[in-house]
Amino acid sequence: TSAVATLIAFVLAVPTAYFMATRKFPGKAFIDTVIDLPIVLPPAVAGVALLYAFAPKGLLGPLLNMFGLVIPGYTIAVIIAETFVASPFLLRSAKMGFENMDQDIINSAKILTGSRLRVFFTVSLPLAIRAVTSGTMMTWARAMGEFGATLMFAGNLPGITQTMPLAIYTLLYSDPVAGVMLSIILIVISFSILIIIKLLEQKRFGRKK
Repeated sequence: TSAVATLIAFVLAVPTAYFMATRKFPGKAFIDTVIDLPIVLPPAVAGVALLYAFAPKGLLGPLLNMFGLVIPGYTIAVIIAETFVASPFLLRSAKMGFENMDQDIINSAKILTGSRLRVFFTVSLPLAIRAVTSGTMMTWARAMGEFGATLMFAGNLPGITQTMPLAIYTLLYSDPVAGVMLSIILIVISFSILIIIKLLEQKRFGRKK
């Protein structure tokens, strides 16, 4: 679920970050603030917000019921919760990468080709790739460690919505040794991701100097 959430976040956040970094429009500061909101929201509050949005009697529930879709209590709810709380990390990092691009290179590319899409994939994205990569890894780590929003929105059903953090929470009462082992696995993964992000940032800023 964390991998799927990261993939969805990448597809949604990278183009949004590029648009926010390269365009000026009314209300940009407000939208920028709304995008950051999941970062500062308590996870339980984020879970309640998702529940009231997607529950059968929530804001979008009646529309989903017309198609026979029930989200809370299923794996899709885990993915939505992880995407909601983790995608802003990728968006922030990618936006910073796009803002720090050499505009002379971008302007030259725009002159040579009339396709904005081609400029994005062949010039802009490669220039910001380290920021995008570090943001993607941070998003994956955040999605993997998500607890509160998942518990409130998806529940803790073994084999369906139970993630590793939820399993640790459950095992600490029934099998503490297994809970500690799962915790160690998550610590190792998180520490490894943090080291990789630091190395990518050092290379990025080292190249700029």
